[in-house]
Amino acid sequence: MPSPPAVDVAPVTLVVAYLINQYPQASQTFIRREILALEKLGVPVERFTIRRADVALVDERDKAEQQKTRAVLDVGGAGLLGAMLKTLFRWPGGFFRGFATAIRTGVGSHAGVVKHVIYFAEACVLLGWFRQRGIGHVHAHFGTNSAMVAMIVRVMGGPPYSFTSHGPEEYDKPEALSLPEKVRRSKFVVAISEFGVSQLYRWCRYADWPKVKLVRCGVDEMFLKAAASTNGQLPSPPSDGRIVNIGRLESSKGQLFLIEAAGRLAAEGMKFKLTIVGDGVMRPELERLIEKLNLKDHVRLAGWMSNDQVREEILNSRAMVLPSFAEGLPLVIMEALALHRPVLSTYVAGIPELVTPGVCGWLVPPGSTDGLTAAMRDVLTLTPDRLAEMGGVGAQRVAERHDAAKEAEKLAALFRAKAGGEGGAA
Repeated sequence: MPSPPAVDVAPVTLVVAYLINQYPQASQTFIRREILALEKLGVPVERFTIRRADVALVDERDKAEQQKTRAVLDVGGAGLLGAMLKTLFRWPGGFFRGFATAIRTGVGSHAGVVKHVIYFAEACVLLGWFRQRGIGHVHAHFGTNSAMVAMIVRVMGGPPYSFTSHGPEEYDKPEALSLPEKVRRSKFVVAISEFGVSQLYRWCRYADWPKVKLVRCGVDEMFLKAAASTNGQLPSPPSDGRIVNIGRLESSKGQLFLIEAAGRLAAEGMKFKLTIVGDGVMRPELERLIEKLNLKDHVRLAGWMSNDQVREEILNSRAMVLPSFAEGLPLVIMEALALHRPVLSTYVAGIPELVTPGVCGWLVPPGSTDGLTAAMRDVLTLTPDRLAEMGGVGAQRVAERHDAAKEAEKLAALFRAKAGGEGGAA
């Protein structure tokens, strides 16, 4: 039987499917604002996720997105099997091409063959949904399993795809993730920083370099226009020792390293309050270290917060501290700088593209407790006026580089230029 027929979609009416492994999540607000900015530009977007987030959503905007998002694994095991059988009988050529691709990429991968067969089953579900919804292009976020599923859908005869590569996982094990093949089969691939561009150049063929595009993550208007919304009167950095860390509680974010530095400062008798916003697998270990170093009066684990609450935590702090060991270019750095607060982070990935030591923040070698302790001491001892001056420079940089509306315009142009003139079939 023939492969699925092409879907003839004109550029101005191109329907784009966004595919993310778990969406929405508190740590992925940049995807939400990217989608909303595209819709404002007249690009119809359908939301798809492989699975629902396994943590409760706090922000009302994320809850609203959840209602608009269709999850593949909601169909259950019977639904996955039914989708595979439907694909086999209606498009046998596509079925066997997709299955062969899943097996081949699964051998030697980080996930293994069994998981890749599951990716194939998920692709069968999405192939049917995309045809029903008239999807003309698929855009995945992260070059991991969601990009793999999008690639298998394409191999089976589905719409063209692109994906945004964030790092660091894609760059830690590119061959195990079939990153070169994902780039080769894609219409284009987005990097969120110059560092990301260089890593994609490193791992894909020279012939595919023109596919690599730089589109930065955008900052929400509530952060980007913070000064304008308060008639230019953002509160000055506090004179007391409040600092904030924001991110998932996992080893790559360096929070254990941060608490060790906090322990040194407390032993020196410095007065400060460190609030850690976020949650994750490292929480029990962080709690044990806080107890061990007797830091209950200095460190607070606040859990996840809404965008509004995060904004207030940043404004109530002297600086935002993010001592990561591995990153792409964290959104929280942009948000803190947009709110005129300097940032203390590490010489990792795309972070030095935005944070310049002594100008809008501090950078220390990842893993250097001495360097982090010294920089935190600076944060706690500089005058509020100097902190405000550094934050102002950072805000100007973010406004120039990370306007969500402007970055969405770049994506919309790519969708229309690269995918708008094509049909959905391979």
